Amino acid sequence: MSAATIPAQREPDLPGQIVVVIGGSAGIGLETARRARAEGARVILTGRNRDRLDQAAREIGAERIAAFDANDATQLESFFQDLPGLIDHVMVTAGTPHYRSPLEVPPEEARHDLTEHLLLALNVARSAAGRVKPTGSLTFMGGTGARRPRLGLAIVASVTVAFPALIANLALELAPIRVNLIAAGFVDTPLSASLLGENLDRRRDELRETLPIRRVVGPADVATLAVHIMSNTALTGATYDIDGGQQLVS
Repeated sequence: MSAATIPAQREPDLPGQIVVVIGGSAGIGLETARRARAEGARVILTGRNRDRLDQAAREIGAERIAAFDANDATQLESFFQDLPGLIDHVMVTAGTPHYRSPLEVPPEEARHDLTEHLLLALNVARSAAGRVKPTGSLTFMGGTGARRPRLGLAIVASVTVAFPALIANLALELAPIRVNLIAAGFVDTPLSASLLGENLDRRRDELRETLPIRRVVGPADVATLAVHIMSNTALTGATYDIDGGQQLVS
């Protein structure tokens, strides 16, 4: 084999960098942590369930775990304050979308559903500001599915529209730390399975037939994008769709 045909060995994208994944015990968060480790990063996982975190940490070789509710602002702030040093990147996948009719939701529950994800992003930004290196980044997870008006989606659609504006403004507030949003369509995760129940297989089959990519988007697809956003220092204030072309078909 000639030298011209031997592929050059690629350097890892995140060598020695510290990546915190909030919501990292399963699904997109865990897969992002796995990908970051493969790119040379040291990983800290957080989540609510200690047993699942322990298992995830053993699986990928995480450096540290912390079990707490990320939506509790006090616990979140304490987590960042207790970190032993500065970190490079934060990936936030915690939270569950709320799919229910706004007319059937009590006012206080509607307030919670409308603000939960946005407040989480604000609280992460506030708590992480003094702990992330100037060359680092924050990456949040949002969605694309509620961009088209449909019955029962008023609350999640409002959050979907507001999130990119919040991210763009946080990118200015936290500069030079970079802030970005990943907006996903259907991703084949345990969360999707819990939301769809017995309709999960039917939804998978439908997407395989209708998506331009002719397959279902998985956690590894999102993780690859997340790590690229962390490593590409020219990216900030933007929303990156990853849905296999779902928005292009009715």
